Amino acid sequence: EVQLVESGGGLVQPGGSLRLSCAASGFTFGSYDMTWVRQAPGKGPEWVSAINSGGGSLYYADSVKGRFTISRDNAKNTLYLQMNGLKPEDTAVYYCKVRFNGVDYWGKGTLVTVSS
Repeated sequence: EVQLVESGGGLVQPGGSLRLSCAASGFTFGSYDMTWVRQAPGKGPEWVSAINSGGGSLYYADSVKGRFTISRDNAKNTLYLQMNGLKPEDTAVYYCKVRFNGVDYWGKGTLVTVSS
């Protein structure tokens, strides 16, 4: 069974940093591209960042480029999102996602709140 468990969210002041983690199980993590998606209160899902299976190709939404860094540790079956220079508009629930056998699997998410 595919399982994705996000952690690392919390309340942070504008300009602060957080590091999100996504622990994966139930599939061969190192063989799959991974994605971070966020959903702000009252809004639809927004694609944030993606990384290929080997970690050599990284992709970012314009809204986070230069501030967020995606990475993965295939030995630990874990995906990361380092978030620096956080802004109030980054407030959202952050989800990791994988497409496995043609089906998108999501974790339950971790809430990031950026506020003074």
